[in-house]
Amino acid sequence: MAVRAGGHNQAAMNGPKEKVLTLDTMNACVKRVEYAVRGPIVLRALELEQELRQGVKKPFTEVIRANIGDAHAMGQKPITFLRQVLALCVHPDLLNSPDFPEDAKRRAESILQACGGHSLGAYSNSSGIQPIREHVAQYIQRRDGGIPADPNNIFLSTGASDAIVTVLKLLVAGEGRGRTGVLIPIPQYPLYSAALAELNAVQVDYYLDEDRAWALDVAELRRALCQARGHCCPRALCIINPGNPTGGGGTGGGGGDGASPGSRDAVARQVYQDNVYAEGSQFHSFKKVLMEMGPPYSTQQELASFHSISKGYMGECGLRGGYVEVVNMDPAVQQQMQKLMSVRLCPPLPGQAVLDMVVSPPEPSDPSFTQFQAEKQAVLANLAAKAKLTEQVFNEVPGIRCNPVQGAMYSFPRIELPPRAIQRAKYPGGPPGAPAHSAALARWCSMAHGVPGAEHGLRLGSAGRTPVYP
Repeated sequence: MAVRAGGHNQAAMNGPKEKVLTLDTMNACVKRVEYAVRGPIVLRALELEQELRQGVKKPFTEVIRANIGDAHAMGQKPITFLRQVLALCVHPDLLNSPDFPEDAKRRAESILQACGGHSLGAYSNSSGIQPIREHVAQYIQRRDGGIPADPNNIFLSTGASDAIVTVLKLLVAGEGRGRTGVLIPIPQYPLYSAALAELNAVQVDYYLDEDRAWALDVAELRRALCQARGHCCPRALCIINPGNPTGGGGTGGGGGDGASPGSRDAVARQVYQDNVYAEGSQFHSFKKVLMEMGPPYSTQQELASFHSISKGYMGECGLRGGYVEVVNMDPAVQQQMQKLMSVRLCPPLPGQAVLDMVVSPPEPSDPSFTQFQAEKQAVLANLAAKAKLTEQVFNEVPGIRCNPVQGAMYSFPRIELPPRAIQRAKYPGGPPGAPAHSAALARWCSMAHGVPGAEHGLRLGSAGRTPVYP
């Protein structure tokens, strides 16, 4: 025994010979994940900011981050009522302060009453605080003109993204040609490509129609579906309504034609439903469209729709609150979804509290109503003005054109590269006698669009294909 113990101690002192976890042994799906929103360019921006703080001289004085829809980071002010109630919930001693309106105090007290130990520091049910789920159902019912919503079909989440990944986990199955395929719009928000790569699912691209303000084209949807059936099993259609990053699709109703009952789930991300700017347009939820279609669509088509406090007029990205409503989901599968969410314990309670105020804002008789409405409308008007300004500025630049921003918080301009620039970009080192800057142009195309510069330059300048971001 003494010899074996000594040998064991010697091995412990020598340590392991090799790393257990290396790039060769780690999960290959994770290596395929790309998320340009927070990728190498952002890391370089952080380095530049650090250098500026250290006094390093640059031909610029600040770095403006345009990689992500982070409203408060860009100067948007929080809505007073949301922060007042949140402050009262986090520090209940403030309930005795005369500095807070009575309706904010009542709301904070009702939220705390629903929390374990009357504290936001407690866990909630995995699907969220029950009264808040009920308020979400009431909000959806009001939004959709009285179409019923069941609180039992609503799950609160850590922002919309977490709920989207949860639903995708339920969908993904199969091997080889039986692997799950998910149709996603191009241009796309890279959450979907990243999540599908991580889950080893098949990304099926369908292209939005730039010439029709980034509309969803049913013929293109059928093309993508038929082509995908040759190498995977398409099971879900993802629609972003209004569009991210295109800023299109302000009315939101047209895409419903693409989902056929019994063949695919529909996954509708509707976090920008407050951000509709196009004149004469308004938001229509996919659930409302589905229900108005009647049977068999309204009774068979499976739908999961998502909302978040991170966008809209709230912009509370850091508090991580959201929900998903599932429609026509198999009850047994819904139990599995509940189990999957239980593994994550629960969404953050501060985010749940803010979500409660978003779906159940002050009433006209409440002291906070006038200020709340004024701040909300001011934020939305400011975003609409910026959307119009962005479109105008882009269209004033030679070689750039941009569709009207109908909704959401992004614009997607088109860059027309001159034919000579495209020709030079075809040769990374430059053809004989060409100026040295042709290689730099090729590198720029590759960095800007995530594909080899020459190929993308040709597509963009002649075929007009929309850039595909990783």
